[in-house]
Amino acid sequence: MKSRRIALFAAAGIVAAGTSLAPAAAAADKKAQAAGPRETVAKPLTDRERRKREEKLRKELETPFRKWLNEDVTYIITDEERAAFKRLQTDEEREQFIEQFWLRRDPSPDSSENEFKEEHYRRIAYCNERYASGIPGWKTDRGRIYIAFGPPDENESHPSGGTYERPIEEGGGTTSTFPFEKWRYRWIEGIGSDIIIEFVDPTMTGEYRMTMDPSEKDALLYVPNAGLTLYEQMGMSSKTDRFSRTDGTRLGTGNQPLPMRMNQFERLQQFARLQKAPNVKFKDLEAAVSSTIKYNLLPIRVRADYMKMTNSTILTNVTAVIDKKDLQFQDKDGLSKSVVNIYGRITSMSRRVVNVFEEVVSPDPVPTSMLQEVIKGASIYQKSIPLPPGTYRLNLVVKDVIGGNMTNYELALNVPRYEEEKLAMSSLVLADLIEKVPTKSIGTGQFVIGASKVRPRLGETFKQNEKMGIYLQLYNFAADEKTQKPNASVEYEVTKNGTNKKIFEFAEEVSKVDGASAQQYTVEKILPLTGLEPGEYTLKMKVTDRNANNAVLTPTATFKVQ
Repeated sequence: MKSRRIALFAAAGIVAAGTSLAPAAAAADKKAQAAGPRETVAKPLTDRERRKREEKLRKELETPFRKWLNEDVTYIITDEERAAFKRLQTDEEREQFIEQFWLRRDPSPDSSENEFKEEHYRRIAYCNERYASGIPGWKTDRGRIYIAFGPPDENESHPSGGTYERPIEEGGGTTSTFPFEKWRYRWIEGIGSDIIIEFVDPTMTGEYRMTMDPSEKDALLYVPNAGLTLYEQMGMSSKTDRFSRTDGTRLGTGNQPLPMRMNQFERLQQFARLQKAPNVKFKDLEAAVSSTIKYNLLPIRVRADYMKMTNSTILTNVTAVIDKKDLQFQDKDGLSKSVVNIYGRITSMSRRVVNVFEEVVSPDPVPTSMLQEVIKGASIYQKSIPLPPGTYRLNLVVKDVIGGNMTNYELALNVPRYEEEKLAMSSLVLADLIEKVPTKSIGTGQFVIGASKVRPRLGETFKQNEKMGIYLQLYNFAADEKTQKPNASVEYEVTKNGTNKKIFEFAEEVSKVDGASAQQYTVEKILPLTGLEPGEYTLKMKVTDRNANNAVLTPTATFKVQ
């Protein structure tokens, strides 16, 4: 009975408590309604944040094959090939398609190298080096034309604009222009002869765009009574007449007829043809490559460096060095020479052959009387191979033809993957030679990266009377929204190992370097070693991007001084 009373009282207490709280809750609700709607903790995404998330998701879903399609070959792949590639279902089918894609364009299918492919990626590297502005060089209009049709036969460049004497077909007279370039090709297959293409930078930001209107470069076009043509000065035309033309130009030539190549239909047809992929001569190719690898003693040193070309293709530079004292020399008529055959094969982790190359390295003969001095040096060789990001196996077979010694050097190639909008860097190269190459040699030949010749020093051992080169490419600085320039610094520090004594210290602002671009900035420095004592040193670099929340890279390298 007592427990029953307690239960009843407890129930009654609960009811009483609920009754007493109800008026308080109602009062709180009224107070909240009077105060207005409460701000939620989770704010809705802004348009910029939503676009950023969508872009991030899109990048995550993209595959290297799609980037190959939309970046590497977007200017040279035909519509039929693009449609066929999109119908493929498996990665194996896509890999086979890519292999056949390059074979169809190989001018010498009997050789182990594909000159067309190598030239194509050389052009991409050149464009990234020369034409980058707020976007990568390969995405610009100049990059598109250069990649598709190669360097022009003539290039009239006005990088600062300024005073300009118009040709008579544009009306003559003197005016002031924006920066512009006029490219001339003597012949382009499928388009015609004497092709003239103009690129104008009306925003003065370094981003040139292809134009069909020769008057677009005129900086005084919209200034009354300024920059008049000869026809306008003689009263044969008025400057206001420029804005009523129906041929798509703002030329001040009045009623004077234009040359045939400047006819509006000719210009439209040329502009449309320049957007198409170059013609392809299809070839049916079938090749079988077999090799027998033998092991023998021939000391060799090998290293691999990686430079970004596009997000889906990385330029892999394989450098090999053989000491000449390990080679046999053949004497003939007082001259001695050595011959080395090199066979390289790159395979994927599934053992699929990705690339094969063969070279004969035979330096110029030297007088036999000087042979003892010559053998103190080394023979160096480099091969550049464009590869997608991933892990590969390199087998490098080297044979001394005269002595018969042979070796097989195996190296893992860990080709890095570069993400867009994330600060990144190439391999840090310590070189015994860094120099600019002639314009015609840009991107071609051994040790050439873009417009510079960079010869790595394997072993990183230098003499006191030598100079050490420092080469590094930096990618994806965050650009200022107004100036499109990076806001970053690069610091250098050299310390002697074991003492932590600072031997050298230097810093530079990227934005103050001429031609610095947010998309790619190249470090090329020469460090004299005269004042350094023999020993081991460490080069420490610190790259800081202030526009990207002070993102930092810290490349380092060690070297010895003898």
